[in-house]
Amino acid sequence: MINGGLSAFSGKRILLLQGPLGPFFRRLGRDLVEAGAHVIKIDFNGGDWLFSPSNSIAFRDSLVEWPVFFEKIIIEHKIDRVFLFGDCRPLHLIAHEIAGQHNIDVSVFEEGYLRPDYVTLEQFGVNGNSQISRSPDFYTDRQSPTALVAKEVGNTFWYAAGWAVLYYIASVLLSPYYRHYRHHRPLALSEGWVWIKSAWRKFKYQLKERGQQFALSTSLRKQFFLVPLQVQNDAQMHAHSDFESVENFIAWTISSFSQYAPADTLLVIKHHPMDRGYHDYTQAITKLTQDHGIEDRVRYIHDQNLPTLLACARGVVVVNSTVGLSALHHSTPLKVCGTAIYDMKGLTYQGTLDTFWACAPNETVDTILLECFRNNLVKHTQLNGSFYKRLDCAVSHSGLIWTTAVANNVVAPTSAQTSTEQNWVQSS
Repeated sequence: MINGGLSAFSGKRILLLQGPLGPFFRRLGRDLVEAGAHVIKIDFNGGDWLFSPSNSIAFRDSLVEWPVFFEKIIIEHKIDRVFLFGDCRPLHLIAHEIAGQHNIDVSVFEEGYLRPDYVTLEQFGVNGNSQISRSPDFYTDRQSPTALVAKEVGNTFWYAAGWAVLYYIASVLLSPYYRHYRHHRPLALSEGWVWIKSAWRKFKYQLKERGQQFALSTSLRKQFFLVPLQVQNDAQMHAHSDFESVENFIAWTISSFSQYAPADTLLVIKHHPMDRGYHDYTQAITKLTQDHGIEDRVRYIHDQNLPTLLACARGVVVVNSTVGLSALHHSTPLKVCGTAIYDMKGLTYQGTLDTFWACAPNETVDTILLECFRNNLVKHTQLNGSFYKRLDCAVSHSGLIWTTAVANNVVAPTSAQTSTEQNWVQSS
């Protein structure tokens, strides 16, 4: 939570860069203006423009010109805080460095560490760039904050999908106007085909993998290690780990498992649902298991219930996914192979992956440390809500619950709050 809620930004001069797909940053801007802040927004493509106010500023040059443009904006508008979503995007990396040189605070939004009912907002950076303590003593040597009960966001898939479709269409149609823009992910109408392919594969895997979850939760319970994969182009992979790709991580894990895991155990590799339409590792996994002679000990699955798998696994191996926190919630031994905020003694296995396979049954999760860590995480880095679907009970335009006071005494937004559109850019 942000101490003081939105009122903490009163009198601040704020610059918004790229936000999540959809109108979240536009709604956030209205919240900030009503809190007394001066707010401007920069657009980098047609999708940004679609969900920005009419008087936002367009950046239409190449990445080479971005540093000079950004520095000019922050000086002219006397910016003292920058908000952005995703701190590893090329544009944001440059902006972050320059903001630091000018002693400007940078606040970073990201998907919630604790999903699905939270989003993350941290000063400086998130994930591997987070400034939160990795010391167990930091959390256990002080009184744990009171645990808060989050308001349930509910299903956000269709909201996110709808905003994504609109964003991509606008980006493609206006690409001649933003001809120098290069997105950190594929940005074309062909993405529609990816969604169709994803839906087809989901149906195919449901038929092909019938019975897998039942077997893993009954006869194979505690006899398998679970490896939840991450999205191929996730910053968690290319910025906060030493792995060149998901395939590289898979190969490394299978090699270690084949040599050091107990002979009576299985390795279950679970595909990331958001990567279903982009990649299929069936051939790569088949070849790797054949090369290592463990074809009958590795399973590649897709859409089984993750909480059930986490509870039934003997151990879980991740790069740095937030799935790791879910594994800890189920008290399942966890090995982190990248950089993660929760990778610390008492929560995760601190030895090598090669020794994890045999040691996992003797590993325990310190539940007191986990509770202290989680409560601290919620209090200082998490906001109840979603980027794509507003909480009906929230009083903010962005649909987030910003303070514990509001969280404990929720009221509905007034008609004035929901019907008026604010002018973001105030006179200097």
